[in-house]
Amino acid sequence: MHVRRTPITDRKARFAIIGCGRIAQNHFESIGKHASRAELVAVCDTDPAALERAVEKTGAQGFDSLTALLANSKADCIVLTTPSGLHSRQAAEVARAGLDVMTEKPMATRWADGLAMVRACDEAGVRLFVVKQNRRNPTLQLLKRAVEQGRFGRIYMVNVNVFWTRPQAYYDSAAWRGTWEFDGGAFMNQASHYVDLLDWICGPVESVMAYTGTLARNIEVEDTGVAALKWRSGAMGTINVTMLTYPKNLEGSITILGEKGSACIGGVAVNEIKNWQFDAADPMDEQVSAASYQTTSVYGHGHPMYYENVVATLRGEAQPETDGREGLKSLELLIALYMSARDGKRISLPLAY
Repeated sequence: MHVRRTPITDRKARFAIIGCGRIAQNHFESIGKHASRAELVAVCDTDPAALERAVEKTGAQGFDSLTALLANSKADCIVLTTPSGLHSRQAAEVARAGLDVMTEKPMATRWADGLAMVRACDEAGVRLFVVKQNRRNPTLQLLKRAVEQGRFGRIYMVNVNVFWTRPQAYYDSAAWRGTWEFDGGAFMNQASHYVDLLDWICGPVESVMAYTGTLARNIEVEDTGVAALKWRSGAMGTINVTMLTYPKNLEGSITILGEKGSACIGGVAVNEIKNWQFDAADPMDEQVSAASYQTTSVYGHGHPMYYENVVATLRGEAQPETDGREGLKSLELLIALYMSARDGKRISLPLAY
């Protein structure tokens, strides 16, 4: 849906961040990198210590509730970096206040909540941005172009692996972690950007069959899961996810095998092109070595580039790269995975709206 809003051209775009925990730090830094066109004007957290640290770090005005922030802040876009289960009702509250919303992944933990977020923003005439910063990785941009240009010919197989580590201490660090209502499991939380790749790069999925298990962590949700997928194109593949890799994060990868090409993007967070072979050369091949980069962060380096699009959109210079409807695609696939694992049967897509 195209939202008509007055472009911000005579001043900086103003952001407010709700939830000042782990991922919020990436947002603080990203807004700082766009200081010529954007500024952080407010931060909010219900934890007084976290709020104090955020105010001290950013110099932004601090609020202890979203309601208070909406009543007193001059922000243009409210960024939700809160527990995932809170996103839907917070997005609705922001939309009612007439402000644009940016939400971290996953946009919601329930299918109905995701649909409600899009509906609330549509009805209020505001934009809903869903953070998909991994899409901005130069390695994945190259892979996406290769698929779009048909370099693989017919794609036969797609495999995604997320072999990371999350110790019990990680889940114990906050009461919401590892819960169904607020967090979601290894698929929903840690691997959601990888689930997103299955549709974004390879096209619509026809059906999924999944298993999940809680093998080692004391949590409500799964710490390990596997799924078999079939795409509408006929391609088949798997996604394998665990948070139990010893002794540290090992791999975040996607491999595509086609009739005319094979490619593997690996590393700890799809940051290295491990294999790139096609039957015909192309100028993009010269970008392969430059696209790979070093990182110790599973978040990658995509947040500042994501903000680039959001700021340009607020200024009337661009359209959102990943809006609410785009966000629903990966949420739909996630929900299908969980339905399959719960019910022990194949789930066909799309789900009923």
